[in-house]
Amino acid sequence: MFNPKRSKLMKNIPLLRPNVILIIFISIIINITSGNQAFTQEYKIKTIVIDAGHGGRDGSTHGAYSTEKDVALKTALNLGAAIEASMKDVKVIYTRTTDVFIPLYERIAIANNAKADLFISIHCNDMPVYRSTIVTGYRKGKKGKRIPITETVSRKSTSTRGVETFVSGMGRLNEQDEVIKRENAAIFLEDNYKENYEGFDPNNPENYIILSLMKNTFRTQSLKLAKLVQDQYIRVGRVDRGVQEKSLAVLARAGMPAILTEIGFISNPTEENYMNSEAGQKEITECLLKAIENYKKGIEG
Repeated sequence: MFNPKRSKLMKNIPLLRPNVILIIFISIIINITSGNQAFTQEYKIKTIVIDAGHGGRDGSTHGAYSTEKDVALKTALNLGAAIEASMKDVKVIYTRTTDVFIPLYERIAIANNAKADLFISIHCNDMPVYRSTIVTGYRKGKKGKRIPITETVSRKSTSTRGVETFVSGMGRLNEQDEVIKRENAAIFLEDNYKENYEGFDPNNPENYIILSLMKNTFRTQSLKLAKLVQDQYIRVGRVDRGVQEKSLAVLARAGMPAILTEIGFISNPTEENYMNSEAGQKEITECLLKAIENYKKGIEG
C-alpha cells in the first residue's frame, strides 16, 4: 500500500518527456510500494482541495432556473465551511470562490502544488439533448392529399435522477461518452489546449505507462473515498448510480486521491429544487462531510 506522505512526490509534470521521466516515475512507484507497506500512524489528512465545477464562460449546463456552475460553487463553499468547522486541523483550499473560468489542468495543479491530501470536484449531472420530429399540421398536396407539416424539436429527459461519483480512468478525452464529453468540454475553451493535454493520448506507450502509474498509485484510495460518498448519499435516500472510472481531465494528473461527484441532475426539476434549497444543500454537505470524516478516520486510525 502506498504511503500518502511519500506520494507527494507526484507533481503536475507535463506528460511528454524523454524516457528518463518514465524511469523516475517507475522508481518513485517502486519506492512507494516496496519501502512502505502500510500507512504510518503519524500520517494526517492536512489539506483538502475543493473544486467547484465549471465557472465563467464554462457554464452552459443549466436547469429550469439555475446553472450547474452556481450550484456547484454554493455546495463547494458550504462543504469547505463545514470541514473547517468540524476538522480544525484541516486546511481547505478552493480552486475558485467566484464565477470565474479556471482551466481543468490548473485546477489539479492547485492541489498538486499545495501537496493536498484529497481533491474533491463537485458537479451537477445533466441529460443530453436529443432531437425528434413532430407533426405540427397538414397541408393539401396534389389531388387534395394531406401532407404532414413537420418540425424538429430539441428535448431532454427530465425524469432521470440520482447521484454518482467518479475516479480517474484511462482512455481518450474525446470518447463518445456523455459524461466524458460534458465534463471535458472546458478543454476546448482553453488557450493552447492541445499543448496542455497532448499527453493524454493512450496510444503513446510511454504516456500510457506514466498515466497508468499515476492512476494506480491513488486508485484504491480514490475508490474508497468515492464509495464512502455514495454510501452517505444512499443513507439519506438518494438514488444510487454507483462509482465509476472515467477519463476525466480534471482528475487525470492528480497526485493524491481524487474524486468527482455529481450531486444530482439539474435537468430533473425535483432534483434542481433540492440542490438549490437550504435543506438540500445542508443534506448534500453533511453527506460529503461525513464521507470525508470516515475516510480520515480510516486513514489516520
